[in-house]
Amino acid sequence: MAHPTQLGFQDAASPIMEELLHFHDHALMAVLLISMLVLYIISVLMTTKLSSTNTIDAQEIEMVWTIMPAIILIVIALPSLRILYLMDEISNPDMTVKTIGHQWYWSYEYSDFTDLSFDSYMIPTKDLEPGHFRLLEVDNRMVTPIGTAARILITAEDVLHSWAVPALGVKSDAIPGRLNQSSFLIAHPGIYYGQCSEICGANHSFMPIVVEALPVPNFLNWINTAQDA
Repeated sequence: MAHPTQLGFQDAASPIMEELLHFHDHALMAVLLISMLVLYIISVLMTTKLSSTNTIDAQEIEMVWTIMPAIILIVIALPSLRILYLMDEISNPDMTVKTIGHQWYWSYEYSDFTDLSFDSYMIPTKDLEPGHFRLLEVDNRMVTPIGTAARILITAEDVLHSWAVPALGVKSDAIPGRLNQSSFLIAHPGIYYGQCSEICGANHSFMPIVVEALPVPNFLNWINTAQDA
């Protein structure tokens, strides 16, 4: 999860988030080169006496500052489109979880298993245990197995919400009457935190998301325990 004074993104926990981090670095490098070039041109114009007007109507300059931006846009756009298609690609998921946004908590339904659903509320500050994070811990975490292609169906019961977990590269709106879907594959065990990213009312800041990734045998044990409860 994020920590104080952190300047970059959280560490990636899924292949999609790794691609997003690579694209961020790629685009930021292009922005840095453009900024350096513009800064150099500005500094030259401010410190050099213009004694020649040969470049005012030069066709070569016109071609350069028309073609170069187009090339830069293509270099940025192609990787962006590739990632967009990867994020929308959902083929033969191994499991499906449905999440429903309420004011102000989340509900989860494991449709691949019999009668497994629960609500997830934020734990009040006075009830936190040592090591828990304030405003981020919940009483019932969403549990998924690692190395498994998971599809998540997202909707809302009352107003707009947004299910977002930065470490997984997932952010999808929860809209009443509409079913959005997203997918992720968690690479290694861990606990990943997120929050509702849509201003959904007075307690918008108090409906966190916690995804716990477990090895498959541990996940099956959790399923059996949750169904028996």
